[in-house]
Amino acid sequence: MTTSSPQRAPGPIARALPRTLFAALATSVVLLAGCETPPPPAVGVMDVADRPAERALLTAMRAYDDADYPAVERNADQALKLGLASPRDQATAHKLRAFVYCTSDRASPCEAEFRAAREADPKFELSKAEAGHPLWGPVYLKSRQPAPQPQPAPQ
Repeated sequence: MTTSSPQRAPGPIARALPRTLFAALATSVVLLAGCETPPPPAVGVMDVADRPAERALLTAMRAYDDADYPAVERNADQALKLGLASPRDQATAHKLRAFVYCTSDRASPCEAEFRAAREADPKFELSKAEAGHPLWGPVYLKSRQPAPQPQPAPQ
């Protein structure tokens, strides 16, 4: 014969436990949902083109495609003076100036522009095709070496 123990009704703590767990879970979900970061607002081409510095950079890029190197230099200069917001854009403006300087046989300013591009954006690199260009490729490679330090004057 088996004896069964009398079933006891759950006490007040046991009865409240499911409701407490549910309330804690619901509160956690609400709190976590409130912590979710909303996605950044979309930025379109027209938003960027309305900014003077970025518009000047776009003009410099078009001028480069048209082989209008004086316009490239002028507009890249203007874009940098007006304050490009993005480090990548700053590096692009310096790169365009470097290309113009190298194509006009100004190797020293060309190298300085490649260094300025890397300073603006440490991730700056030319594409493989750009780095292989016969005019600016060697200058770009040289710019990747540590800058020579000035020697102290003899006493």
